[in-house]
Amino acid sequence: MKKVKIIYNPSSGRQTVERRLNRLCKLLFEDGYTINKFTTRKKDDAMMETIKTCNEDWDIIIASGGDGTVNEVAKGIANSARKVPVAILSSGTVNDFANYLKLPNNIYDFYKMIKGEKTIDVDLGKANDEYFVNVAAGGLLSNVGYQVPTETKMLFGRLAYYFEGLKEITLQSFEPIRVKIQSKEYTSEEDILLFLISNSSSIGGFKKLAPNASVLDGLLDVLMIKKTDVQNLANIFFSIFSGGHVNHPSVIYFKTNKIIMDSNKAVELDVDGEFGGKLPATFEVVPKAFRIIV
Repeated sequence: MKKVKIIYNPSSGRQTVERRLNRLCKLLFEDGYTINKFTTRKKDDAMMETIKTCNEDWDIIIASGGDGTVNEVAKGIANSARKVPVAILSSGTVNDFANYLKLPNNIYDFYKMIKGEKTIDVDLGKANDEYFVNVAAGGLLSNVGYQVPTETKMLFGRLAYYFEGLKEITLQSFEPIRVKIQSKEYTSEEDILLFLISNSSSIGGFKKLAPNASVLDGLLDVLMIKKTDVQNLANIFFSIFSGGHVNHPSVIYFKTNKIIMDSNKAVELDVDGEFGGKLPATFEVVPKAFRIIV
């Protein structure tokens, strides 16, 4: 008899989530699974419950929520001795990680996936002491994820991020950030508008923002947009949909397992859609740290 812990964020996504979870619980229960559902109330609840679950005799964790919930569960796994496999049931505004792994959204298909018990061990990223499953970022638009109000996300879905992004562009000047970059592959001092340190290719709903990224390669993908004019920036953003932006002369793009960045300004970091401190920061990959049911 398998024991399943469901860690559920009730504020993530639309109101159909509860019904979908109840249907999944019914399928699992009728098949002999033992189920316990934990509802998160505040920040770090999912992480602490994951650590507790790993210290007990649970066989599977189902993480139901957006990227923030998945991030907390991943942090809990990374801080535990036992790596309980995690099934990710997308219910957030933009669940990049679930989309990237092409995980089923249909409840019956999700149930069959759990029954199949196929797992892969994927990489996590680390920004100083903060783990991330998708991306750490700084500069223009990087704070959109954690500034969009929950009510707006629930009303508009992923469009909320784009609306907020357009507002940010109109409010911010295009003042570049002077950064020092140190890695085996690339060391320089650059004036940049934006940087992304990515573990997966899908970020903020854009499926090809880091087109060569893989959660299985033991590397992080670094993307930086150098100081440029508005027209060039518009061209770069339009080519993101095809992944062609990485070939633009104003874009730096490479892979590494570790990069150190510093700036003479107080540059805030967005880590999987949440505030993650400020530069300076060391970004590194943690290979095969997160076991996912696929």
